[in-house]
Amino acid sequence: MKKHLLYAGMVLTMACTATAQNKDAVKFSKTINSETAYKHLSVLASDEYEGRETGTKGGWMAADYIKNYFKELGLKGPVSGDYFQPIDMVTTKLSQVLTINGQPAEAMKDFYIAPQSVGAEGFAFNANSIIFAGYGVNKEGYNDFEGKDITGKVVMILRTGEPNATRNNLAPKIKYLTEHKAAAILVIDPMVDAMPADLKNYLSSTQLTMKTKEEKQQAKVPQGTPVINVGTTAANLILAPGNVTLDALQKQLKSTGKPVTREIGVTVTASGKKDEAKVRAENVLGYLEGSDPKLKNEVLVVTAHYDHIGLVNDPEAKDKVNNGADDDGSGTTGVLMMAEAFSKAKKAGKGPKRSILFMTVTGEEKGLYGSEWYSENPIFPLENTIADLNIDMIGRGDKDHAADNNFVYIIGSDMLSTDLDRIGKKANKDYVNINLDERYNNRTDPNRFYYRSDHYNFAKHGIPVIFYFNGVHDDYHQPGDEVSKIDFPMLAKRAQLVYFTAWELANGATRPKVDKNDDGTPKN
Repeated sequence: MKKHLLYAGMVLTMACTATAQNKDAVKFSKTINSETAYKHLSVLASDEYEGRETGTKGGWMAADYIKNYFKELGLKGPVSGDYFQPIDMVTTKLSQVLTINGQPAEAMKDFYIAPQSVGAEGFAFNANSIIFAGYGVNKEGYNDFEGKDITGKVVMILRTGEPNATRNNLAPKIKYLTEHKAAAILVIDPMVDAMPADLKNYLSSTQLTMKTKEEKQQAKVPQGTPVINVGTTAANLILAPGNVTLDALQKQLKSTGKPVTREIGVTVTASGKKDEAKVRAENVLGYLEGSDPKLKNEVLVVTAHYDHIGLVNDPEAKDKVNNGADDDGSGTTGVLMMAEAFSKAKKAGKGPKRSILFMTVTGEEKGLYGSEWYSENPIFPLENTIADLNIDMIGRGDKDHAADNNFVYIIGSDMLSTDLDRIGKKANKDYVNINLDERYNNRTDPNRFYYRSDHYNFAKHGIPVIFYFNGVHDDYHQPGDEVSKIDFPMLAKRAQLVYFTAWELANGATRPKVDKNDDGTPKN
């Protein structure tokens, strides 16, 4: 009897599953498979694409590949007839000079200029003296500036060593000196003497930035107070004309507990300027118009970032390409396969009721630039955007799932909309049956994954999101993130989950309701 009941239960379960599945959705999902995934990813993550860094040849090659594929599928170019949404991006290179008594100091060895202290017009000064002002402190019972007028003067202070300080906070000191109109600030920083290689590379390299509204407004702000960080050697050269050494002054400060402020007659000149050049960078958009006249103005957005971190900055490295097969060649591949599936459905007269925007963005590795640009300059009104399904790394797994890779992390699905969370989980149950791991699905996760991929630039505007992610592995941001290490069956299966979720969203009777505030509290 129990055996018969078991068989009956199995038949009932199969019948329910068949009813829950949409036959058309299943039919057109067949194009999302391992072979198609390999076809795209073996190109996008090849050495020829040089790691797809934003603003480089490899990044442009990837953009062209995606554009041509969208065009081949018959998707529309929604940016005034084009598939590219140009982003206002520039490279900046800081030129910096410091001389002491006519002798040039060496940048990144003797000093460096804080980039954030250099305005659009740059700065230059020529001083005949400096004021050494100890720790640069002005508080009750202790004033390094007592009796000294620092207006128009170059002031040199110690970054560290202040007694009874819980932490070395430079900001209040800079604020005080700026408010009292110091001409420039020299900060004696021990780190300059042994600067870490990564910091040295960062400060001396060309930086890629996006010209946001705030940055454009900032460019109109006059030059602030220049901040120059100097090491021990440079500090002693500046102090030498006063017949004193840095070590002697530090010992006096510690032994007396009193300020040792003094003016030193020395010639110090410096200049800093940011040289800027415009760079080609673009999001790639493919638009599939919905079939329902009443719903086609509502848009589902599916995103992945096609950029990665480019070539290895080490002439001795054997493998010089950060291929980014998983990050995020896998997600980009997923978007391309989904675009093909939905395009075939439309050509067969089974297209989605709502419109879908397939968007691969650039600049994610630089600071979510591409998705931020779109969210600030949307092609389709954000109020008409029903959700963003974002795919960032779905081709591998992590150590926590080494025994069973049939999983995907979902992040953000219930942050703003219980409807979206329900729809996404039901699509998984009805079609795919992947283990949905939600351990990172919170705003307090120390990894901050909710804030670290392109979905967040939709979520911050109140648009519901789901972020699909396979976790961090040993090859994350390393040359070892190669096509050969991709689990193609799981890449395809995870992409199918996103596809089926998109199918339900694009064809549902109603769009997912936003019933939570940004902090997770229920909306009134």
